Amino acid sequence: MQLELMRFSSGNDSTLGIMSEKFTNGDRKFICFTLEDEARTQKVFGKTRIPSGSYPIKLRKVGGFHGRYSTKFPSMHKGMLWLQDVPGFEFILIHIGNDDKNTEGCILVGDTCEQNITKRGFVGTSTNAYKRIYPPIAAALEVGRRVTLSIIDFD
Repeated sequence: MQLELMRFSSGNDSTLGIMSEKFTNGDRKFICFTLEDEARTQKVFGKTRIPSGSYPIKLRKVGGFHGRYSTKFPSMHKGMLWLQDVPGFEFILIHIGNDDKNTEGCILVGDTCEQNITKRGFVGTSTNAYKRIYPPIAAALEVGRRVTLSIIDFD
């Protein structure tokens, strides 16, 4: 499974993107909007987006997020969606949240987004987006399929 995150707007506090599934024939299917921390030339812990690139995803079955999501989503949660091999970062997850205060380098998902040019960026209906996108990704990982997220900067 190949996922693609196209970053389209960098604001002072956040980065907005669109996540899609990319198929072998080159077609793409919209999955959700995303929000990350802003771009920085020097990394600031918990306040910097990860570099563009391609990252394998695995299920992280330990940690505070895993415990909370196991309780919040008991029928679907199998582990957190965890990006691997991110240079200079660790424990980068895809999870629920609305603005840059909810992410420390992680990728937030939502069904709606608000611009980040004149105000803080925002993704809305995050829980609904997560409940929709999580099951097929987790199912692919559980049966041993390789899942990769490629991040492309258009901003």
